Amino acid sequence: MNRSFWAGRRVFVTGHTGFKGAWLCLLLERLGAQVAGYALAPPTNPSLYDLADAGARVSSTTADLRDLGRLTEAMRAFQPEVLLHMAAQSVVLAAYQDPVENYSTNVLGTVHVLEAIRTALAGTPRAQPLAVVNVTTDKAYLNQQWPWPYRETDTLGGRDPYSNSKACAELVMQSYRDSFFAPERLAEHGVAVASARAGNVVGGGDWTPHQLVPAVIAAAQRGEPVALRNPAGVRPWQHVLDCLHGYLCLAERLALAPQVAIGQWNFGPGADEVYNVAQVTELIARHWRLQPAWTRASAETPREEHELRLDCSLAARHLKWRCALDTPTAFDWVAHWHLQVERGATPRQACEAQIDAFLARIGAAEGRA
Repeated sequence: MNRSFWAGRRVFVTGHTGFKGAWLCLLLERLGAQVAGYALAPPTNPSLYDLADAGARVSSTTADLRDLGRLTEAMRAFQPEVLLHMAAQSVVLAAYQDPVENYSTNVLGTVHVLEAIRTALAGTPRAQPLAVVNVTTDKAYLNQQWPWPYRETDTLGGRDPYSNSKACAELVMQSYRDSFFAPERLAEHGVAVASARAGNVVGGGDWTPHQLVPAVIAAAQRGEPVALRNPAGVRPWQHVLDCLHGYLCLAERLALAPQVAIGQWNFGPGADEVYNVAQVTELIARHWRLQPAWTRASAETPREEHELRLDCSLAARHLKWRCALDTPTAFDWVAHWHLQVERGATPRQACEAQIDAFLARIGAAEGRA
């Protein structure tokens, strides 16, 4: 990642009030970008966006993705150079509870983002293509129950409503790319589009309901073991800053070398980092000296896939991206964030300290490359 690329860069972010969005606002602020955000009010209370004052330097519009007119006008007014579409209903259990809201937000919302780009931004003269990153998930793959990681060319699907809705969002993006933003007509429309399929993202300041890390932190702070739905489940865990670094590397390459970057990309930990839910629970809980760290939940819950892993070699090879934090370190950073806040640091101070440490780490790694 070239930090000078981001200085003064106009970046439009959907979903900026969520957990990942708040971290992204703070990271882009550190990089010197100009940021406009479009989202509903923060989805949780408490929220990192509010507690860390992540919107302090963001031109923010509070509105629904499904309001196409409002979204189009916000994009037209800001005229971004980079657009990161992160707004989504992101909780598997919530999608089971309200599948209509889930599909409406994740599928129609993506249609509206791409349609607003088509009508308000495409064809506008600019020095570089508009870089559009459509953020989806590893769960967009049709889970075949096989033991090896999924590659970008594997079949999309998703059996539960959330996973299926994100696969649909991928297909929407591919249709818009082929119909309106074809790479061979880039000089005409000026829009370079790619999707980013990240694994399970963890970090300090996440209070999303029905998610593992917030549940473990809350239980550890109470001195109680957490009840796990699927302790043997394997996921591609990664720190939020590693994930966001991947999105920014992709956006930068879309702007500077679009013919290389247009397409689909996985972002996750190394193939040899295989940790299940029970193991990562223990990685967090050890910071509060909690023993035992977990128990098995007694109530039945909706079906979730047992194992999800990603092959991220494409991003390593062509974007020069890989996780800077291994899995144990990522969970150490999560625990340290909450412990810092418990000891009196503000959430913004805790975020900024980790952002600075992360930027120093990737800078040192790039210097050695």
